[in-house]
Amino acid sequence: MKIAVLPGDGIGTEIVAEAVKVLQALGLKFEIEYALVGGAAFEAHGHPLPEGTLKLAQSADAILFGAVGDWKYDTLERSLRPEQAILGLRKHLGLFANFRPAICYEQLVDASSLKPELIAGLDILIIRELTGDIYFGQPRGRRSATDGHFPGTDEGFDTMRYSRPEIERIAHVAFQAAQKRSKRVTSVDKANVLETSQLWRDVMIDIARQYPAVALDHMYVDNAAMQLVRAPKKFDVVVTGNLFGDILSDEASMLTGSIGMLPSASLNAKGQGLYEPSHGSAPDIAGKGIANPLATILSAAMMLRFSLNQPEAADRIEAAVKKVLAQGLRTPDIYSDGSTRVGTAEMGDAVVRAL
Repeated sequence: MKIAVLPGDGIGTEIVAEAVKVLQALGLKFEIEYALVGGAAFEAHGHPLPEGTLKLAQSADAILFGAVGDWKYDTLERSLRPEQAILGLRKHLGLFANFRPAICYEQLVDASSLKPELIAGLDILIIRELTGDIYFGQPRGRRSATDGHFPGTDEGFDTMRYSRPEIERIAHVAFQAAQKRSKRVTSVDKANVLETSQLWRDVMIDIARQYPAVALDHMYVDNAAMQLVRAPKKFDVVVTGNLFGDILSDEASMLTGSIGMLPSASLNAKGQGLYEPSHGSAPDIAGKGIANPLATILSAAMMLRFSLNQPEAADRIEAAVKKVLAQGLRTPDIYSDGSTRVGTAEMGDAVVRAL
């Protein structure tokens, strides 16, 4: 089981170290190889995704990824910014299906900003299409406008696009996931305004006919954003495009109390995956030892389940996390009165003990 470990920037190095610590405590045989990515790679090699890092990722069975980005790189041209590393990995590895579970642990009900009765028992799976949409659409760029309301001024443009095959394959992923859950899929789009979304909706309806046991409904993205905070437990599997999924999955993460609790998996057609926490590099708290490593540790559990064929080990990690939470241990982002405040490494050590 070859794992490429790409810690990245900011708190990425701290949280990935704890996830690796937990993996090594399982007693399984892993081949682990590290490489630079993001701002750290730019500093060393002049590019956020060097050729050596990409080759390592392509040869690995799975990738454990931290986070990339720092404010000091915001003045770089876009192609050299740290965030281009994750976009490049998605593109080169064909990581089209992003799984982002939003689960509210019983012990963290009070950490959510919503009323306990709204989020107790919450278990949503957001499936985001990851290699299409406006993030990868062509043409894109900036130019001097020659028409419109303000001719002669600068304009920026990005093209939102999807093809039928791209939508079909993410639809199959969503319906197959729903078959293992509560057999409900909510497809989120903006079909009342966008031609891209109308195609998305039409294809979802077509593919749904192949899964008669799964109920499909549709929701405009603005309404979905509202319903996530109004009645989140009405959702089971949510499938949506790249842009909408980026926004809605972060919104869903805060239902659980902290984005520091949410893992994610990005898979290609071969089952090879990139596993990372849903949060970013948080340069404001980097080096302080207070970042929550649980999202990364839970991402490692998803890696064991989806790419490394070790479901029992994944179950062990998830059970250990629940045990640690039941013991009242909390990093600052989920701390509440009566719990015990711990740092990044202390939380990792606690999960290892619980294993």
